[in-house]
Amino acid sequence: MPKITIIGAGSTVFARNIIGDILFLPAFREAEFALYDVDEKRLDDSMMVCGKMNAKIGAKAKFEKFCGPTKRRESLKDSDFVISMFQVGGYEPATVIDFEVSKKHGLRHTIADTLGAAGIMRGLRSVPVFLDICDEILEVCPEAWLLNYVNPMAMISWAVTALRPQVKYVGLCHSVQGTAHELARDLEIPDGSLSYLAAGINHMAFYLHFEQVLADGSHKNLYPEMLEGYKAGRIPKENTDLPRCPNLVRYEMFKYLGYFVTESSEHFAEYTPYFIKAGKPELIEQFRIPLDEYPQRCIEQVAGWKKGLAEITAGLDKEIEPSKEYASKIVNAIWTGKPEVINGNVANCGLIDNVLQEAAVEVPCFIDSQGIHPVKVGKLPPHLAALIATNVNVQSLFVEAFVQEDVQWLYHAAMMDPHTAAELSMAEIYALMDELLTEHKKQSALYRLPGWV
Repeated sequence: MPKITIIGAGSTVFARNIIGDILFLPAFREAEFALYDVDEKRLDDSMMVCGKMNAKIGAKAKFEKFCGPTKRRESLKDSDFVISMFQVGGYEPATVIDFEVSKKHGLRHTIADTLGAAGIMRGLRSVPVFLDICDEILEVCPEAWLLNYVNPMAMISWAVTALRPQVKYVGLCHSVQGTAHELARDLEIPDGSLSYLAAGINHMAFYLHFEQVLADGSHKNLYPEMLEGYKAGRIPKENTDLPRCPNLVRYEMFKYLGYFVTESSEHFAEYTPYFIKAGKPELIEQFRIPLDEYPQRCIEQVAGWKKGLAEITAGLDKEIEPSKEYASKIVNAIWTGKPEVINGNVANCGLIDNVLQEAAVEVPCFIDSQGIHPVKVGKLPPHLAALIATNVNVQSLFVEAFVQEDVQWLYHAAMMDPHTAAELSMAEIYALMDELLTEHKKQSALYRLPGWV
């Protein structure tokens, strides 16, 4: 039977979704799961949830926990699939440092897990861990597929595919299928009637076409209806799950670009220089941009964890619904040969002609028993490629820090960030990076760039 290792299994809610999806698959009803985390209490919570879910679904999977920094390699031994879902440094101290130091220097964030000075720091915490994981995979399970859900997705994917190309890797996100669901709700049409092609980079991929398949089999372009609805104020509908995070930024970008981006408005606001400006607070008010949103979510999740765990446990006594995540589709397609198509993050290598060829891109991927086969998209509309290039510039210089083993490239990466450069001078950017690096150095021994550690 297949063996699946979950790294970061203490992320109980997400682990429940991923593992639950896999347990629904007939080929995985007796699979072996190795659950790894550095937090034993959260790991025990996940073990309990998985045991109950296993029984509820009627599966006979085996679960074994591995806790602590010396146990990860053991958890990986003989694995067929490795799924990563962790955050190095956690909310405290790492995320707090990212937000508070940036704010002190005049730079405000919403989520800060993808780009900008804070995204660079999150990548700096994460990439060394991934390179270690990759080395362990090559030692104890070299044929395993690494399915990564950790942000900053593009930076990690680029670093892994460039520095550990022997590892079978794909980066996964739920923004493509998640946004499609949101747009179907705005348009009041069924999810299942949608047909689309999305491509770009993670958190900045665009629907190159977005259509509804009608009853007679014909395709209707939905973009005119979406644009008309936005201009008339009928859409977007309020986000009932996250009322602080309306979808206004993306629709505004759609109005000017002609294509809809796949990542949420609270994310996308900080990938461009157009929305978060200290000198123009009216923009933040107009587009209801939730500054400091990610710390607020973390505080709420920490405060409500006991209640949340109780709700999860109670929910397991009811009907368990599959999620929309891609991981189960991938492991099933590779293990059984039943083909699937997902959107994955992989090395470009000719997939998108007018995006830097070394970059990590997000494109449709065909999956079968032979593995993951990215689909060539060709040339993006030039203005989309130009906007994507502003983010790729940051990612490229970030990865260069690891290629050259020189921390100075992180400063250059921050200089190229669209939002950071729109708010701060070069001297201010250097001062910000100096303090971020200094504060993180006090907290962690995970950074291994010569000239700093």
